[in-house]
Amino acid sequence: MRDYYTIKLNAPAGIISPGALQQVLTLAYAAHVRTVRFGARQQLLMTVHYEDMRDLEKALKRHAIRYEVNTDQFPNIISSYCGEEVFRTGAWLQESEYHTVLDGFDHQPRLKVNLSDSNQSFTPFFTGNLNFIASPEPHFWYLYIRPKQQNTLFRWPDLVYTQDIGRLSNVIEEVMLRDTGMTEEQLYRDVMQERRFITQPALHEVELPDFSLPYYEGFNRYGQRSWLGLYRRDEQFPVSFLLDVCALCLQTRIGELCITPWKSLIIKGIEGKDRAAWSYVLGKHNINVRHAANELAWQTEDHDEAGAAIKQYIIRQFARDDTRTFGLCFGIQTRPKSEVFGSVLIRRRPLIRIGQLALFSVYDLYHTDNFNPNNRKYIRFEKGLLRIHLPGQIDRLCRKYNARRMQQTAEPLRLTTEEPVVADVPLVSVHQCPACFTVYDPQFGDVLRGIAPGIAFADLPVSYACPTCDTPKTAMEAVELTNG
Repeated sequence: MRDYYTIKLNAPAGIISPGALQQVLTLAYAAHVRTVRFGARQQLLMTVHYEDMRDLEKALKRHAIRYEVNTDQFPNIISSYCGEEVFRTGAWLQESEYHTVLDGFDHQPRLKVNLSDSNQSFTPFFTGNLNFIASPEPHFWYLYIRPKQQNTLFRWPDLVYTQDIGRLSNVIEEVMLRDTGMTEEQLYRDVMQERRFITQPALHEVELPDFSLPYYEGFNRYGQRSWLGLYRRDEQFPVSFLLDVCALCLQTRIGELCITPWKSLIIKGIEGKDRAAWSYVLGKHNINVRHAANELAWQTEDHDEAGAAIKQYIIRQFARDDTRTFGLCFGIQTRPKSEVFGSVLIRRRPLIRIGQLALFSVYDLYHTDNFNPNNRKYIRFEKGLLRIHLPGQIDRLCRKYNARRMQQTAEPLRLTTEEPVVADVPLVSVHQCPACFTVYDPQFGDVLRGIAPGIAFADLPVSYACPTCDTPKTAMEAVELTNG
């Protein structure tokens, strides 16, 4: 029987430099590791055969790389940094603020720490033990505490200053782990007696946005650059592919890679001139970057083959039945007291257990209050389901969600039928990209490419390309569209 070990390497806030990742992957490849995963807490995970374990550990220690084997004593700090700029830009919470917070941690947290922008819904707010959420007041954060192995939250009485987050986390952790039974008031008193911090009174609860998961895969423009989201259906990323990614990042001066809580990777800051090189790397390794949106909205536990199999089974049924899942995300829990993020939660439990042996499993179906995955209250929808019945019951739950959304709409949409008016509609000659169907209309020009209105297509420079996908001018096709 072959024995394997799981190695975990933390990437604080989900940020890792291409050079650091390249070094780790090079050592892993030498230890015969051919695929790696990213975890739900934005960490790097790999499975290593016991015969290669000793050499890999020696190499990691020689390069002073921190790691854990088969444990999670030091959970990774997670953050919403991966979505910064590409999904939204905070009023004051930007790249420098995240790095300032990380610089304040001079210890490895033993509690789970979350850092979140309050105006995003890409990363979870309350899956940590210490949940820091940016407040409207610049450089100050809300803190919500969830004791270990509990589902209760309480708000810290004060807003916390950016540069104090690391120090405060250390003191809170020491006090909480020293005395697990203290009240909220005792915890606050003991912590504030030990150290002085810059604070402001937290007069209100945090206002969280409605959940809407952005499509986080493929090439996407933001400003004058692009970002690339990488997702793998089986969660396995080939080491050879990631090594090429790191090499290209270093070659094109991309300084950071971002791991997401959805076990995917986001690469920001891709220049237009480098798009062809990225397409080459994707093609070389046969990496697909356009999966269905409802497939991306799932979380399973780390290294959970059973959860992944359930996910794929339900997704296939969704495709067959054309189930509408917009606005929802799904979590699968196969182990007790594990943490997954979802507005709909599938929990597996043994129906019959003899000692430690589970002979038969059924599934309970839950949804969060108001279907917001950041809500900690779960409402049971069905219990004791067989696997074959899961897709149908989830479809029912999706319909319930859609019906609730319609009821919450203040004014129902009234459709009226009018007789069509037949009129002569003039045609306008434009040029269209055959790849993404973007149109160049001389009436409007091209703001992204700096082309003023009134410039005919024939007068565009030879170097002109589609502003969306960079298809060259010579490949764009003349078409006639109605102007009206």
